[in-house]
Amino acid sequence: MNLDDFMTHMANHAEMIRTLLLGISDEQARWKPDAEQWSILEVINHLGDEEIEDFQAHLDVILRGPTQPWPMIDPQGWVTQRRYNQRDVRESLARFLKARRASLDWLSSLDSPDWEAKYEAPFGQLSAGDMLASWAAHDLLHMRQLVELHWAYTTRLVAPYSVNYAGLWE
Repeated sequence: MNLDDFMTHMANHAEMIRTLLLGISDEQARWKPDAEQWSILEVINHLGDEEIEDFQAHLDVILRGPTQPWPMIDPQGWVTQRRYNQRDVRESLARFLKARRASLDWLSSLDSPDWEAKYEAPFGQLSAGDMLASWAAHDLLHMRQLVELHWAYTTRLVAPYSVNYAGLWE
């Protein structure tokens, strides 16, 4: 596992996420396709909290050893408990980007991390390499989600006109 490659991907992901939020209105940031789906604002706040309270914290626990307590998180619950959709989108993005910079600084400070180090988490065994790979992949899942939210918002805005000529969305 090449840490520098992962850090480059994670820095690039942060920039792509920043770009996906450029120029959106407060209305678009808070808009949800339905009650069960997240808004752009909820996604960016989720990313910020995950950056601070999940991936780095859990990777640190795995690297420090099996006697460390596993930090408990509640990503689904935080959406409403922490009132993500009532926050300011620009402040939320800035918070995520600041947290990502801190994460990259922390990752670069690691001295020969053991990517094979294992931890028995409440849901099963996880290696440090698994956690780093999942961290980078998590960004991609939410970038896809952000693109899907842009698509849904745009198709709503252009109604009654069709976007079919643009191509298939699957």
